[in-house]
Amino acid sequence: MSMMDADFHAKSHNQSSQIKNNKVPFIIGVAGGTASGKTTVCNVIMARLHDRRVVLINQDSFYHCFSDEQSANLQDYNFDHPDSFDTESLLSCVETLRKGQSVNIPDYDYKMHKKSGPGRLVNPSDVIILEGILVLHDERVRDLMNIKIFVDLDSDVRLGRRIKRDTVERGRNIQYVLDQYDKHVKPSFEEFILPSKKHADIIIPRGADNDVAIDLIVQHIRTKLGQHDLCKIYQNLFVIPSTFQLRGMHTLIRNAKTRKHDFVFYADRLIRLVVEHGLGHLPFTEKQIVTPTGSIYTGVVFCKRLCGVSIIRSGESMENALRACCKGIKIGKVLIQREGNDRQLIYEKLPKDIASRQVLLLDPVLASGDSAMEAISLLLNKGVSESNIIFLNLIAAPEGIHAVCRQYPRLKIVTSEIDAGLNEHSRVIPGMGDFGDRYFGTGANASATFLPKNKA
Repeated sequence: MSMMDADFHAKSHNQSSQIKNNKVPFIIGVAGGTASGKTTVCNVIMARLHDRRVVLINQDSFYHCFSDEQSANLQDYNFDHPDSFDTESLLSCVETLRKGQSVNIPDYDYKMHKKSGPGRLVNPSDVIILEGILVLHDERVRDLMNIKIFVDLDSDVRLGRRIKRDTVERGRNIQYVLDQYDKHVKPSFEEFILPSKKHADIIIPRGADNDVAIDLIVQHIRTKLGQHDLCKIYQNLFVIPSTFQLRGMHTLIRNAKTRKHDFVFYADRLIRLVVEHGLGHLPFTEKQIVTPTGSIYTGVVFCKRLCGVSIIRSGESMENALRACCKGIKIGKVLIQREGNDRQLIYEKLPKDIASRQVLLLDPVLASGDSAMEAISLLLNKGVSESNIIFLNLIAAPEGIHAVCRQYPRLKIVTSEIDAGLNEHSRVIPGMGDFGDRYFGTGANASATFLPKNKA
């Protein structure tokens, strides 16, 4: 192994070990104007989840503390301006949590405008909800988020809520609240907060009254809590939701005592599921059709310019499932062979118009990722857009996922399970052995001289 390869594998192992020990949190940002219902929305989400793996952090905790001089002239201070927040401390706290370490979040006293008490200890969590009027304003904060939400509410309703909140909860008189609104709150909303709405992935109108939107967000968070940690790092990685049926098929094909006939039968079933899941990531357009009852049905039509590319020879085991799902699909082939520490392209036969097609790359096992990256590089050289490649496999090692997703962040990987890692021989653990030998019933060296007979 070369020094460069050794360094790469060492880094991959270290990152894989870090992920096992420290979960990388899924971060949700919730912004909106003053009294729009942001905090209420977040509290409802927290209450419905009732999960200790979810933590809420308020941007208000990071207001700058006031000096005595500033406290004497509160009417001149704009609490809705980005400069009123200690964004550096906010970034530091979130980064610390991302590293799997606990942090102390300040307690801010709205009456004294100073930090009070010992603060709140926040432990590393799977999901962090970051709430505040300006959490979508700063690009550095936005870049930490996996989902960005903007809570939208009519300005008159927000003003009424602010008057009630500031007079009842914070002991301020109505005239002071109105003066602050006209002088600072409204101008800052129009200059800083409202423009940040364009960065939102989800906009919730009517705030906490929008039960449908909140239910969808809660369901999405529950899905994320059940995902593999790597899915939280790489947005282009998709793992088929685990079921007992899926686990049962994995149990059979991973069992060293399973006979070839049964191995092929259950591997084919599993491959079919992966292929169908992968097809769901193709671009589509809506289409209305008329049913036999004379009714109108609004459905979808997927992109028809497809082709498969199998990495010989294990990838050829996935061709039948692809043909069964996509009648008449063109399938190309590539043969990549190990030469020392490198991979060398030995053979390729691809459709001439592959550059204009969506490509489903087929290989049952993603180990180190070397062969996959060689095949992907070939496809890119042939003019295929990186975002038009969907890589399908049954199992994947974290090392291979890191390698492929870092190098090619715009393609998609669809797999049915992520294994623990690679052993000293770069074999997937727990794995399923040599997939090609078990599927085709051949010896360990059979793939070295194998060349395809059928044309693409």
